[in-house]
Amino acid sequence: MIVSGAWLRDYVTLTMDMEHLAERLTMVGLEVEAVEKPYAYLQTVVVGRITAVEAHPKADKLKVCLVDDGRNERRIVCGAPNVAVGQRVPLALPGTVLPSGMRLQEATIRGELSQGMLCSQKDLNLGEDASGLWVLPDDAPVGTPLARYLELDDVRLDVSVTPNRGDCLSMVGMAREAAAICGTSVRYPEIVVVETGPPIQSLASVTLEDPVGCPRYAARLIQGVRIGPSPEWMKRRLESAGIRSINNVVDVTNYVLLELGQPLHAFDYDRLREGRIVVRRAVSGERFTTLDGVERTLFDDTLLICDGKGPVAIAGIMGGLESEITPTTTRVLIESAYFQPEGIRRSSRKLGLRTESSYRFERGVDPEGVLRAADRAAQLMLELAGGSIAQGRIDAYPVPIPRPTITLRVPKVNRFLGMDLAPQAMARVLTSLEMAVETVDEHTLRVTPPSFRPDITREVDLAEEVARLTGYDKVPVTHAQVPLYSDPVDPHAAARQDLKRVLEAVGFYEVLTYSFTSEKALKSLGLPDDDPRVQPVRLLNPLSEEQAVMRTSLLPGLLQTARLNLDRGNADLRVFELSKVFLPREGELLPREDHHLAGVLAGRRDPRAVYGSDDPVDYSDVKGVVEEILAACRLEESQVRFSRDALPVYCDPRCGASLWIKDTLTGSLGRIHPDVQEAFDLKREVHYFELDFEKLFALRNPHPGFVPLPKFPSVTRDMALIVEGTLPVADPLHFIRSLNEPLVESVAVFDLYRGKPLADHQKGVGYRLVYRAPDRNLTDEEVNALHQRITEQVLEAFGATLR
Repeated sequence: MIVSGAWLRDYVTLTMDMEHLAERLTMVGLEVEAVEKPYAYLQTVVVGRITAVEAHPKADKLKVCLVDDGRNERRIVCGAPNVAVGQRVPLALPGTVLPSGMRLQEATIRGELSQGMLCSQKDLNLGEDASGLWVLPDDAPVGTPLARYLELDDVRLDVSVTPNRGDCLSMVGMAREAAAICGTSVRYPEIVVVETGPPIQSLASVTLEDPVGCPRYAARLIQGVRIGPSPEWMKRRLESAGIRSINNVVDVTNYVLLELGQPLHAFDYDRLREGRIVVRRAVSGERFTTLDGVERTLFDDTLLICDGKGPVAIAGIMGGLESEITPTTTRVLIESAYFQPEGIRRSSRKLGLRTESSYRFERGVDPEGVLRAADRAAQLMLELAGGSIAQGRIDAYPVPIPRPTITLRVPKVNRFLGMDLAPQAMARVLTSLEMAVETVDEHTLRVTPPSFRPDITREVDLAEEVARLTGYDKVPVTHAQVPLYSDPVDPHAAARQDLKRVLEAVGFYEVLTYSFTSEKALKSLGLPDDDPRVQPVRLLNPLSEEQAVMRTSLLPGLLQTARLNLDRGNADLRVFELSKVFLPREGELLPREDHHLAGVLAGRRDPRAVYGSDDPVDYSDVKGVVEEILAACRLEESQVRFSRDALPVYCDPRCGASLWIKDTLTGSLGRIHPDVQEAFDLKREVHYFELDFEKLFALRNPHPGFVPLPKFPSVTRDMALIVEGTLPVADPLHFIRSLNEPLVESVAVFDLYRGKPLADHQKGVGYRLVYRAPDRNLTDEEVNALHQRITEQVLEAFGATLR
C-alpha cells in the first residue's frame, strides 16, 4: 500500500514527520518497507517569470531569455518555440538532477552564458508534452519551488499490509492508524449527495440469488454525465498509487477504492439489458469476456453480476467488455457491494486473475461502508462529470452481518502481555481505534469492534491491539520462570525396572513380543477349555490369524522366541519379558490388564568358552533366578513356599513347583511339559518361570532401612534326617520356620543324599540351623536344649529318623 503524506493529511492531523510516522507504523505491526520522496528533484526547480526574450546572435533557433527566479535575474539560453515575455515557466537551477539523469550546470552555449534551464512537462517527468515550455498559470508565485506549487512536496510510504488488515488498504484506513498513534482523530470525507433525478427504483433493480456469496449490494444511478479527462489533482493521486488515469468516471471509482478501501464498479447503464442487476452463481463451463479482452471459462462457484440477459462482470474481480464505460456513456450505474471473502479468493485463484478489487475483497471490506462509498462516488462524479443523481439508492441487504461483542478481562490481558495497565488505559487505546467500549466492572470491559475490523473476534485479538498501540517496546523484558520439579516416582514402574536390572545381572536378555497372538498358541499350552486364558479378547480387524487375539500369557511369545533361537543355532538362551497380559472379565467389555513376568532358559548353565561347562540348566537354575527376584522384593524365606500344589498343565510335574508368597499363589517355575515342548516344536528341554507381577508387587516387603551388624556371634547346629524319598525337601524347612523360634536366625538345606546304606525309598537330607541372640552370647547348653526340642518336633511331624 502506497501512502502519500500529502493525501494522508487530508484526513488526519499528524504530530510528527513522515519518517517518524514510518517508524511508529512499523512498531504497531504495519511494516514500512520504504520511505520515498519521488519529487525531491523538484526542490531546485522554481517558478520563473520571463522578463525579456532576445534572439541568439549565433543561432537562428535559439533565444536568450532573462528570467526572474524570485531573487535574481538569470540569463537562460532556450530553444522552445513557444517562449514569450511574461510567461511563468518551470526554471531548473544549476545543480538540478533531471529525471533523465542529467545534472545541470552553468554553461556557455554558442558564446552565450546559460544559468539554468526552462523545462517542458516531459523534461520534469510530469506529463507527456515535449513540444515546448510548460506554461504555468499567471498566478503562479515567482520563486516558489515547483514541488510546493504543484503540491508534489510529498513523502510516500510503502507499507506492507498483513492479510488480516484489509482495513488498512485505504487512505482512510491508514489515517485511522495514524490518528491512534498521534492521539488525534480522523477527518472523514464530507459527503453531500444532491439528488435531482428521478427515483432510482423506477429505473433499476437488484436481485440477490446468492445472498451468501453477496450479502450486500448497493447501487446509485447518475444521468447526463460527460466523459472526459480527470483533473490534474486526481490524476496525480492515482498515479502516486500506481493507477493509470482513464477518464473522469472510471477514475472516481479508483479514487474511492484508494480513499475508502471499497472497490466499486461503474456500468454503462444504457448497456445493461432490462436495466436490472442479478447476482448469481455461474454455470460450470459458462464463458465470459472480461475488460482485458480475455474470454474466460467459469466455474460453478464463480459469482457473477448479470443484467436481465447475461453476465456483465465477475463479482469482486473484474467487469466485462459489454458494459464498460465508453466516451459516449451518459448514464452510469455505480455498484458498491460486499462479497464473501472466501468466495472471491477461491474464484480469483481458479481464474488466475488478481486485481486491486479482488485483493481487497478477499481480505474483507467494511460491510457497513458500502453505502458511504456509493455516495462518495456519486458526489465526485457529479463534480467531475456533471449530470444529475437519481433520488434514493438501492440497498439489497437481506441479512445484516452482526458485529461481535467481546469481554475483555483486564487481569488476564495484563498477565498475557506481562504489563500492568489500568482498565482506563486499555479502554483509551481501544476507543482510539473506534471500538465501542463499555465498563462492566473494575476488571472487565465489554468491547464491540467496528465493522471494518473483521479480524477482531476474540479477547486475545483485543490484547494484541492494546499491546501494539501501547508499544511493543514498552512490554517489559522478562525471563520465563519455569519451576524445576520432578513428578514423584511411580513405585510400580520403579519396581518393574528394578526386577529388569536383577534379571539382566544374572545373564538374561529382555525381549518384547507382540501383545497379539493366536488362539492356537494359547491352546498349545494345554490349558482346559474352561480356563479364562483360552477365552481371549478377539480383535475386530486382525492383521493375520497369528495375531488375532490379545495375549493372556507371556509364555507363548517366549516359547516361540525360544524356538526361533534354537532353530538358528542359539542353543544357550536366557530371555525374559515383563509386560501386560489381557485377561477377560466376565460381563465387562474391556479386559483386565495385568503385568506378568516370565522367562525361559535353555542350553548350558555356563556357556563361556574357557571357564564354562557343558552342564545343562535344570530346575535349580530357574529356582535360583526366582530366588533372586524374591530377594529383590525383600521377601523373607519364611514368607515363601515352593510347592507341587496347583501346578499349571504346561509345567512338567516331575520338575516344577508353584510359588506361594504369604500363602498366595503367585506363579510357577520348572521344566516345560514334554507335550507343550512338542506343540511348540522345541528341539531341547526348556525351563521357565512365570510370575504374576501385580501380586508380587502387592506382597513385597517395604525397605527395612538400615540394619546394624550383629554384635554377638552365631552358633550353628546341623540336623541330618532320613525321610521318605517322596517327601519334599522344603516341607521340613517350612516346618522349622513356622515354629517361629526367636533364636533361630536362619535354616537352609546343606546336603541331599540317596544310596547305600539307605533304602531305595529313603533319602538323607541335611538342614543347617543358625542360632543367635541380639543381646547376649548364647551358651552351648541353651543352644543344645533348643536344638534338641526342634529336632524332636521335626522327627515326630515327618516320621523321620536321625542319620
